[in-house]
Amino acid sequence: MELKLLWKGMRTAVVRLAGAGKYHADKPYELKISDGRCLTTETVVTSIYGLKPGQPCSISALVDGQEAGTVSFVTEKESVTLNVRDFGAFGDGKHDDTAAIQCAVMASRKHSRVLVPKGVFCVSSIFLKSHLHLYLAEGAVIKGIPDRDRCPILPGTIPETDGKGEKNFGTWEGNPLDMFAGVITGLHVSDVTISGQGTIDGGAGKNNWWKDVRTRNVAWRPRLVFLHDCRQVVLQGITLRNSPSWTLHPYFSQDLYFLDLNIHNPADSPNTDGLDPESCSRVSVIGTQISVGDDCIAIKSGKIYQALKYQTPTSDMRVENCFMRDGHGAVTVGSEIAAGVRGIRVKNCEFFHTDRGLRIKTRRGRGELSVLTDIRFENIRMDHVKTPFVVNSFYFCDPDGHSEYVGSKKALPVDERTPSVGKLVFRDIQADGCEYAAAWIAGLPERKIEELDFERVSVSFAPDAGTGQPAMMEGCGPLSRAGFVISGVKNLTMRAVTVNGCEGEPRILSDVDSLTES
Repeated sequence: MELKLLWKGMRTAVVRLAGAGKYHADKPYELKISDGRCLTTETVVTSIYGLKPGQPCSISALVDGQEAGTVSFVTEKESVTLNVRDFGAFGDGKHDDTAAIQCAVMASRKHSRVLVPKGVFCVSSIFLKSHLHLYLAEGAVIKGIPDRDRCPILPGTIPETDGKGEKNFGTWEGNPLDMFAGVITGLHVSDVTISGQGTIDGGAGKNNWWKDVRTRNVAWRPRLVFLHDCRQVVLQGITLRNSPSWTLHPYFSQDLYFLDLNIHNPADSPNTDGLDPESCSRVSVIGTQISVGDDCIAIKSGKIYQALKYQTPTSDMRVENCFMRDGHGAVTVGSEIAAGVRGIRVKNCEFFHTDRGLRIKTRRGRGELSVLTDIRFENIRMDHVKTPFVVNSFYFCDPDGHSEYVGSKKALPVDERTPSVGKLVFRDIQADGCEYAAAWIAGLPERKIEELDFERVSVSFAPDAGTGQPAMMEGCGPLSRAGFVISGVKNLTMRAVTVNGCEGEPRILSDVDSLTES
């Protein structure tokens, strides 16, 4: 075991005890802080609060009374704290505190801290600025006002003055469309931290944002947190809940850190993905817990218009020591991925009661820039995930989703509309209590999945497994306790792969060019 410092702020630090488990620690352990405090934690990644700014600090981990490592550091300096109540915010859950909090944000300077104290602060949208440290104290709630008349709109496109181009601000499901600004919105900002033990609550419910969700009303529904063209952003410790649509949506942004977050939306809430990085690079998601009404993490890069115009894939992303529960997919790539996805690492995570575990969804029409490759999933524990592995090249989304072009299992001509899937690696994964299938893998017959590598993978089925559709594609009928159903692959490797409790053959392979197994 080794204690590592993941991040330090003015009054907060995040540490990880590597080797202690995945998300939950194998056993509780203690963290001893140099100010005399000692706390017991049951998670591998832990936030430490109540530190003093600009001061040296050391933290030691004790496992069974034995020291397992120490980290020493100096917290970031702080020049002044700006309490939003001093700027006129009420925090009573009744008044509109938007202007007061925005005033405190605009008054802040580098090394200052904007403090949201205990209370419920109702807002429409708060806009971030560069060099901002927004701190939500324990018991603090920033709550969205679900009123379209009071929420600003981010236009999908605005033509440039010379008539040769356009500026994009709003987005909806991979296209540049008008949308309401998020409860927290960052536009072209850098060096931003939002941290603390408080909550950002979207205020969404079935009588407002979650009503008639497929109908555009003035503009498309807002995100809870929307980051457009932002750099060096840290979200740490806070809880995000009741989002109007996607919860945390970074868009064409870089150098993002999401640490020890708690993201919660009701299981029946529509389109409330937990985290959707779209055309982003260098994204770190560590020690975060997500339970939502759709995919927990969905990695995206837009539909074909945005892909052709900006050619910006999502790349260099890591998801570590995270806990996904009760979503449609635990970690999903797609389906709006027309600019491609590469360099994804998901490891040391736990997935409980999600419909699918590691899910890739694409389709004809995403385009030749939609190259999905160098994606690795390692050291993962799943429990009661209905289908642990899904790679679906026939995902029937969009108005033409059920067309012959999208759904045909015949080899169609390869052209500028044809996407591709490169190398996918699944290693050291245990999945228990499964239901529909161990894996459902379907590559395009005209452009097969290049390389699929399973190693040290164990799948077992629930004795009372239900019946259902493992992937959203034409011709994928209801299944129960099916094994590895794989088609449309060039090179398939299966080493130390076991399946227990399935009905029929553990492997059903078709249109696989090369198989290596042991």
